[in-house]
Amino acid sequence: MLDMRTPGPGDNLPRGTICIEDIEIGMKRHLRKQVTDRDIELFAEVSTDRNPVHLDDDYAQDTIFEGRIAHGMLTAGLISAVIGEQLPGHGTVYLGQSLKFMAPVRPGDMVLAEVEVTEIDHAKRKVTMLTRCEVDGKNVLKGEAVVLAPSRKFD
Repeated sequence: MLDMRTPGPGDNLPRGTICIEDIEIGMKRHLRKQVTDRDIELFAEVSTDRNPVHLDDDYAQDTIFEGRIAHGMLTAGLISAVIGEQLPGHGTVYLGQSLKFMAPVRPGDMVLAEVEVTEIDHAKRKVTMLTRCEVDGKNVLKGEAVVLAPSRKFD
């Protein structure tokens, strides 16, 4: 069964969107991104979180992290990217997300962000997914997301 939505005439769902009718338990999607100094600086600017543990090498060296780390929510944002761009994709609405930060992400780290479908409520168009991020095979973030998936049916 194809799991990628192909829009038909009069249908405004973008190519690549996976509709609730096509989502299955166990489906996974992921992305990989290297976290850069620029990412951290831009996140600090946008979020207004200028905690020196993210921006100041000297300050961060004297913390429990012994060096600068990325914002936890920057890492969590990669989960949002997988959900909003891949599974289910465009048109998805976030309903909730739990997060547990397990280890720091540092500038230069390559993060693997992955989601996996664990529950589907077709009647409500709700999809529950395990979410996780890892660096070098080690979990740095885990949680659960609940989203409202797009549908081909227009009520």
